[in-house]
Amino acid sequence: MTTVAAYAAPAAKAPLERTTIERRAVGTHDILIEIKYAGICHSDIHQAREGWGEAIFPMVPGHEIAGVVTEVGPGVTKYAVGDRVGVGCFVDSCGECAQCAAGQEQFCARAVGTYNAVGRDGEPTYGGYSTHVVVSERFAVRIPDALSLDAAAPLLCAGITLYSPLKRWQAGPGKKVAILGLGGLGHMGVKIAHALGAEVTVLSQTLRKQEDGLKLGADHFHATSDPKTFEQLAGSLDLIVSTVSAPLDLGAYLSLLKPGGALVNVGAPEEPNALNMFGLIGGNKILAGSMIGGIAETQEMLDFCAEHGLGAEIELIRADEVNEAYERVLASDVRYRFVIDTATI
Repeated sequence: MTTVAAYAAPAAKAPLERTTIERRAVGTHDILIEIKYAGICHSDIHQAREGWGEAIFPMVPGHEIAGVVTEVGPGVTKYAVGDRVGVGCFVDSCGECAQCAAGQEQFCARAVGTYNAVGRDGEPTYGGYSTHVVVSERFAVRIPDALSLDAAAPLLCAGITLYSPLKRWQAGPGKKVAILGLGGLGHMGVKIAHALGAEVTVLSQTLRKQEDGLKLGADHFHATSDPKTFEQLAGSLDLIVSTVSAPLDLGAYLSLLKPGGALVNVGAPEEPNALNMFGLIGGNKILAGSMIGGIAETQEMLDFCAEHGLGAEIELIRADEVNEAYERVLASDVRYRFVIDTATI
């Protein structure tokens, strides 16, 4: 075991504070990563404040991890000391089920979250708001040299969360795609959808971020607070990806889809959402969900982002600014992802 510095929430809704945690010894197939940067995801806040239900405390959040390998186990073949790597939302799975065999480890019934979970050793997992982490080489991905580590960190959640549904629902030339919500997730959706060749629309509450959206690659920008938006765009879109973590009038957004179009949710509101089924039946429309991606698809996403020069738009902060950053995320006061410089822990 190795003692490392970290920032943790000692209890639900309590401010995060500096502490130390124990990392396991490097096993045969493990790598030790010196974490350089850790992104702050809205899901960190949901979990640290028990918005999604009972959680494990003390909690070290963070599943957008970018760093450098500093030690490898004797059986490691995938990485060497000095390699630039990332870790996303999970750090283990059974490796034997149909989901694991299909490269969909995130759906394994025994998948282990990067934090707020219990590993196979019975110990709680701790995330990226720390100086080091030990993971199996199977659950690390290589960060291409073309991506800076700080801008790459949010790709380990925000990037794959948007890349996976955009690929699955075939965003590309000839497709009209809308990204609902221009935040940490949504801004990556705009970049990726544009790079895939789709005609991209941003749907945001107001026009406040319009200039940003167009710079990121959007072709159109509409305010959802304006009723004319729903008249103008009715029946025109092939795909909407919703990144919003609050209840929505799903029927209103389904009305924007063409027959056979899909509304895919990647945001996870704490409250349930109501839906009149006639919004789906009329037009054979699809209401779907999407959750990150497997290890292979995450690597594919990183390579795609490197090829197209897509990193997250970030605000780099010190570790002792994390509590202020949480409040600013809730106030939508970030352009567009906070990233912790873990050297400041």
